[in-house]
Amino acid sequence: MALPEYPKPPFKRQQQSFPGKTSRMDPRPDHGEDSYEGSAQLQGKRALITGGDSGIGAAVAIAYAREGADVAIAFLPGERDDAMHVQEQIEAAGQRALLVECDISDAHQAADLVEQVRSAFGGLDILVNNAAYQRYFESFDDITLDEWRRTFETNVHAVFNLVRLSLPMLENGGCVINTASVNSKKPKPNILPYAATKGAVANLTIGLAGLLADRGVRVNAVLPGPIWTPFIPAGMSEEEVETFGDQTPFGRPGQPAELASAYVMLASDKASYTSGALLTISGGAVVV
Repeated sequence: MALPEYPKPPFKRQQQSFPGKTSRMDPRPDHGEDSYEGSAQLQGKRALITGGDSGIGAAVAIAYAREGADVAIAFLPGERDDAMHVQEQIEAAGQRALLVECDISDAHQAADLVEQVRSAFGGLDILVNNAAYQRYFESFDDITLDEWRRTFETNVHAVFNLVRLSLPMLENGGCVINTASVNSKKPKPNILPYAATKGAVANLTIGLAGLLADRGVRVNAVLPGPIWTPFIPAGMSEEEVETFGDQTPFGRPGQPAELASAYVMLASDKASYTSGALLTISGGAVVV
Protein backbone atom coordinates (compact mmCIF):
# COMPACT_ATOMS: atom_id res chain seq x y z
CA MET A 1 0.00 0.00 0.00
CA ALA A 2 1.45 3.35 -1.05
CA LEU A 3 1.72 6.25 1.35
CA PRO A 4 -1.17 8.70 1.00
CA GLU A 5 -0.50 11.81 -1.07
CA TYR A 6 -1.30 14.45 1.50
CA PRO A 7 -0.70 18.19 0.90
CA LYS A 8 2.82 19.54 1.23
CA PRO A 9 3.95 23.10 1.96
CA PRO A 10 4.06 25.86 1.03
CA PHE A 11 0.57 26.48 2.38
CA LYS A 12 -1.56 29.57 2.07
CA ARG A 13 -0.71 32.10 4.80
CA GLN A 14 -3.54 31.96 7.31
CA GLN A 15 -4.21 32.79 10.93
CA GLN A 16 -7.13 32.29 13.28
CA SER A 17 -7.95 33.14 16.85
CA PHE A 18 -7.69 30.30 19.36
CA PRO A 19 -8.90 27.54 19.28
CA GLY A 20 -9.42 27.71 15.53
CA LYS A 21 -12.02 26.33 13.12
CA THR A 22 -11.59 23.35 10.84
CA SER A 23 -13.82 24.94 8.20
CA ARG A 24 -11.46 27.90 7.81
CA MET A 25 -8.34 25.81 7.16
CA ASP A 26 -6.85 25.56 3.69
CA PRO A 27 -6.33 22.69 2.97
CA ARG A 28 -8.87 20.96 5.22
CA PRO A 29 -7.42 18.37 7.63
CA ASP A 30 -8.20 14.69 7.15
CA HIS A 31 -9.78 13.10 10.25
CA GLY A 32 -10.28 9.72 8.61
CA GLU A 33 -13.91 10.32 7.65
CA ASP A 34 -13.42 8.52 4.32
CA SER A 35 -10.45 6.32 5.13
CA TYR A 36 -10.48 4.81 8.63
CA GLU A 37 -11.78 1.25 8.77
CA GLY A 38 -12.35 -0.36 12.15
CA SER A 39 -11.80 -3.96 13.20
CA ALA A 40 -13.70 -4.18 16.53
CA GLN A 41 -10.60 -3.54 18.65
CA LEU A 42 -12.55 -1.44 21.18
CA GLN A 43 -15.87 -3.24 21.11
CA GLY A 44 -18.08 -2.30 24.08
CA LYS A 45 -15.70 0.28 25.51
CA ARG A 46 -16.57 3.82 26.58
CA ALA A 47 -14.24 6.74 25.89
CA LEU A 48 -13.95 10.40 26.86
CA ILE A 49 -11.85 12.60 24.58
CA THR A 50 -11.15 16.21 25.49
CA GLY A 51 -10.76 18.49 22.50
CA GLY A 52 -12.57 15.85 20.48
CA ASP A 53 -14.24 18.32 18.13
CA SER A 54 -11.31 18.85 15.76
CA GLY A 55 -7.76 17.89 14.92
CA ILE A 56 -6.25 14.83 16.56
CA GLY A 57 -9.16 14.51 19.00
CA ALA A 58 -11.69 14.33 16.16
CA ALA A 59 -9.67 11.67 14.34
CA VAL A 60 -9.41 9.60 17.52
CA ALA A 61 -13.14 9.94 18.20
CA ILE A 62 -14.01 8.73 14.69
CA ALA A 63 -11.57 5.82 14.91
CA TYR A 64 -12.78 4.78 18.37
CA ALA A 65 -16.39 4.72 17.19
CA ARG A 66 -15.51 2.61 14.17
CA GLU A 67 -13.65 0.26 16.51
CA GLY A 68 -16.85 -0.22 18.53
CA ALA A 69 -16.59 2.31 21.36
CA ASP A 70 -19.14 4.83 22.60
CA VAL A 71 -17.51 8.24 22.62
CA ALA A 72 -17.96 11.43 24.65
CA ILE A 73 -16.18 14.56 23.47
CA ALA A 74 -15.53 17.75 25.43
CA PHE A 75 -15.17 20.98 23.48
CA LEU A 76 -14.96 24.72 24.05
CA PRO A 77 -17.84 27.15 23.50
CA GLY A 78 -17.96 28.21 19.89
CA GLU A 79 -16.78 24.83 18.61
CA ARG A 80 -20.20 23.15 18.43
CA ASP A 81 -20.26 23.00 14.61
CA ASP A 82 -17.08 20.94 14.55
CA ALA A 83 -18.34 18.83 17.46
CA MET A 84 -21.60 18.05 15.69
CA HIS A 85 -19.68 16.86 12.63
CA VAL A 86 -17.82 14.39 14.85
CA GLN A 87 -21.10 13.35 16.50
CA GLU A 88 -22.50 12.49 13.07
CA GLN A 89 -19.48 10.30 12.37
CA ILE A 90 -19.77 8.50 15.71
CA GLU A 91 -23.47 7.82 15.30
CA ALA A 92 -23.02 6.73 11.67
CA ALA A 93 -20.71 4.03 13.04
CA GLY A 94 -23.60 2.82 15.22
CA GLN A 95 -22.19 4.09 18.52
CA ARG A 96 -23.46 6.46 21.19
CA ALA A 97 -22.11 10.00 21.15
CA LEU A 98 -22.12 12.51 24.00
CA LEU A 99 -21.23 16.16 23.38
CA VAL A 100 -20.28 18.29 26.39
CA GLU A 101 -19.41 21.97 26.07
CA CYS A 102 -16.75 22.41 28.72
CA ASP A 103 -13.70 24.42 29.77
CA ILE A 104 -11.65 21.65 31.36
CA SER A 105 -9.47 24.17 33.23
CA ASP A 106 -12.52 25.00 35.38
CA ALA A 107 -12.70 22.40 38.16
CA HIS A 108 -16.49 22.58 38.47
CA GLN A 109 -17.01 22.13 34.73
CA ALA A 110 -14.55 19.23 34.69
CA ALA A 111 -16.42 17.50 37.51
CA ASP A 112 -19.71 17.99 35.67
CA LEU A 113 -18.15 16.59 32.49
CA VAL A 114 -17.13 13.37 34.22
CA GLU A 115 -20.53 13.06 35.88
CA GLN A 116 -22.29 13.47 32.52
CA VAL A 117 -20.16 10.66 31.09
CA ARG A 118 -20.96 8.45 34.06
CA SER A 119 -24.68 9.15 33.71
CA ALA A 120 -24.80 8.65 29.93
CA PHE A 121 -22.51 5.63 29.58
CA GLY A 122 -22.64 4.04 33.03
CA GLY A 123 -18.85 4.14 33.32
CA LEU A 124 -15.61 4.88 31.49
CA ASP A 125 -12.84 2.72 30.05
CA ILE A 126 -10.65 5.19 28.15
CA LEU A 127 -9.71 8.77 29.04
CA VAL A 128 -7.91 10.71 26.30
CA ASN A 129 -6.49 13.99 27.61
CA ASN A 130 -6.08 15.74 24.28
CA ALA A 131 -7.33 19.34 24.73
CA ALA A 132 -4.65 22.00 25.06
CA TYR A 133 -3.96 25.72 24.78
CA GLN A 134 -1.14 27.21 22.72
CA ARG A 135 -0.06 30.71 21.78
CA TYR A 136 2.86 32.04 19.73
CA PHE A 137 5.13 34.74 21.21
CA GLU A 138 7.58 36.96 19.35
CA SER A 139 9.79 37.43 22.42
CA PHE A 140 10.11 36.42 26.05
CA ASP A 141 8.82 39.83 27.14
CA ASP A 142 5.48 39.08 25.46
CA ILE A 143 4.79 36.15 27.81
CA THR A 144 2.70 37.39 30.71
CA LEU A 145 2.19 35.54 33.96
CA ASP A 146 -1.50 35.23 33.11
CA GLU A 147 -0.63 33.52 29.82
CA TRP A 148 1.77 31.18 31.61
CA ARG A 149 -0.88 30.27 34.17
CA ARG A 150 -3.60 29.80 31.56
CA THR A 151 -1.42 27.39 29.61
CA PHE A 152 -0.58 25.31 32.67
CA GLU A 153 -4.19 25.34 33.94
CA THR A 154 -5.43 23.82 30.66
CA ASN A 155 -2.53 21.61 29.64
CA VAL A 156 -1.33 20.22 32.98
CA HIS A 157 -3.62 20.92 35.93
CA ALA A 158 -6.75 19.86 34.01
CA VAL A 159 -5.08 16.63 32.93
CA PHE A 160 -4.27 15.71 36.53
CA ASN A 161 -7.76 16.69 37.65
CA LEU A 162 -9.55 14.64 34.99
CA VAL A 163 -7.47 11.59 35.88
CA ARG A 164 -8.35 12.13 39.53
CA LEU A 165 -12.06 12.49 38.77
CA SER A 166 -12.21 9.55 36.36
CA LEU A 167 -10.05 7.12 38.33
CA PRO A 168 -12.90 5.35 40.19
CA MET A 169 -14.38 4.36 36.80
CA LEU A 170 -11.05 3.45 35.22
CA GLU A 171 -9.76 1.10 37.91
CA ASN A 172 -9.24 -2.58 37.04
CA GLY A 173 -8.77 -2.38 33.30
CA GLY A 174 -9.11 1.22 32.14
CA CYS A 175 -6.48 3.40 30.51
CA VAL A 176 -5.38 7.01 30.18
CA ILE A 177 -3.82 8.36 26.99
CA ASN A 178 -2.31 11.84 27.11
CA THR A 179 -1.45 13.94 24.09
CA ALA A 180 1.99 15.37 24.80
CA SER A 181 4.22 16.67 21.98
CA VAL A 182 7.68 16.44 20.47
CA ASN A 183 8.07 19.82 22.17
CA SER A 184 8.46 17.89 25.41
CA LYS A 185 11.86 16.78 24.07
CA LYS A 186 12.71 19.51 21.56
CA PRO A 187 10.94 22.72 22.64
CA LYS A 188 10.30 25.55 20.18
CA PRO A 189 11.27 28.85 21.85
CA ASN A 190 8.33 30.86 20.51
CA ILE A 191 5.78 28.58 22.17
CA LEU A 192 7.68 28.34 25.46
CA PRO A 193 4.66 27.99 27.82
CA TYR A 194 3.10 25.28 25.65
CA ALA A 195 6.39 23.39 25.28
CA ALA A 196 6.96 23.53 29.04
CA THR A 197 3.52 22.08 29.71
CA LYS A 198 4.09 19.23 27.28
CA GLY A 199 7.29 18.36 29.07
CA ALA A 200 5.24 18.23 32.25
CA VAL A 201 2.60 16.01 30.59
CA ALA A 202 5.26 13.54 29.44
CA ASN A 203 6.72 13.40 32.96
CA LEU A 204 3.24 13.13 34.47
CA THR A 205 2.46 10.20 32.17
CA ILE A 206 5.46 8.20 33.37
CA GLY A 207 4.77 9.00 37.01
CA LEU A 208 1.09 8.06 36.78
CA ALA A 209 1.96 4.80 35.03
CA GLY A 210 3.95 3.80 38.10
CA LEU A 211 1.44 5.07 40.64
CA LEU A 212 -1.64 3.54 39.06
CA ALA A 213 -0.29 0.16 37.97
CA ASP A 214 -1.49 -1.55 41.13
CA ARG A 215 -4.98 -0.16 40.49
CA GLY A 216 -5.13 -1.75 37.05
CA VAL A 217 -4.85 1.48 35.04
CA ARG A 218 -2.44 1.89 32.13
CA VAL A 219 -1.14 5.39 31.31
CA ASN A 220 0.63 6.31 28.06
CA ALA A 221 1.24 9.37 25.91
CA VAL A 222 1.46 10.16 22.21
CA LEU A 223 4.03 12.78 21.20
CA PRO A 224 2.90 14.23 17.86
CA GLY A 225 5.27 16.11 15.64
CA PRO A 226 3.90 18.67 13.13
CA ILE A 227 0.23 17.78 12.57
CA TRP A 228 -2.15 19.83 10.40
CA THR A 229 -4.87 20.92 12.85
CA PRO A 230 -6.62 24.23 13.72
CA PHE A 231 -3.94 24.60 16.40
CA ILE A 232 -1.49 25.62 13.69
CA PRO A 233 -3.12 28.75 12.23
CA ALA A 234 -4.40 29.57 15.73
CA GLY A 235 -1.07 29.22 17.52
CA MET A 236 1.73 30.05 15.08
CA SER A 237 2.88 32.94 12.93
CA GLU A 238 1.76 33.16 9.29
CA GLU A 239 5.33 32.51 8.17
CA GLU A 240 5.53 29.28 10.17
CA VAL A 241 2.14 28.14 8.88
CA GLU A 242 3.33 28.62 5.30
CA THR A 243 6.24 26.19 5.72
CA PHE A 244 4.69 23.97 8.39
CA GLY A 245 6.02 20.40 8.28
CA ASP A 246 8.62 20.92 5.55
CA GLN A 247 11.44 20.07 7.96
CA THR A 248 10.38 16.41 8.31
CA PRO A 249 11.80 13.64 6.11
CA PHE A 250 8.27 13.28 4.65
CA GLY A 251 8.41 16.95 3.67
CA ARG A 252 4.93 17.65 5.03
CA PRO A 253 2.90 17.77 8.23
CA GLY A 254 0.99 14.72 9.35
CA GLN A 255 -2.77 14.56 9.12
CA PRO A 256 -4.89 13.85 12.23
CA ALA A 257 -6.07 10.58 10.64
CA GLU A 258 -2.47 9.34 10.59
CA LEU A 259 -2.31 9.35 14.39
CA ALA A 260 -5.59 7.60 15.10
CA SER A 261 -4.17 4.08 14.93
CA ALA A 262 -1.68 4.86 17.70
CA TYR A 263 -4.45 5.92 20.06
CA VAL A 264 -6.43 2.81 19.13
CA MET A 265 -3.48 0.55 19.86
CA LEU A 266 -2.80 2.15 23.24
CA ALA A 267 -6.48 1.82 24.21
CA SER A 268 -6.79 -1.79 23.08
CA ASP A 269 -6.64 -4.70 25.49
CA LYS A 270 -3.90 -6.07 23.23
CA ALA A 271 -1.64 -3.38 24.74
CA SER A 272 -2.15 -4.81 28.25
CA TYR A 273 1.58 -4.62 29.10
CA THR A 274 2.09 -1.14 27.64
CA SER A 275 2.19 1.59 30.26
CA GLY A 276 4.52 4.53 30.75
CA ALA A 277 5.23 4.68 27.02
CA LEU A 278 5.92 7.93 25.17
CA LEU A 279 5.11 7.24 21.53
CA THR A 280 6.62 9.77 19.11
CA ILE A 281 4.91 10.23 15.73
CA SER A 282 6.80 12.80 13.69
CA GLY A 283 7.08 11.76 10.05
CA GLY A 284 10.54 10.24 10.37
CA ALA A 285 12.09 13.15 12.30
CA VAL A 286 14.38 11.98 15.08
CA VAL A 287 13.44 13.54 18.42
CA VAL A 288 15.50 12.54 21.47
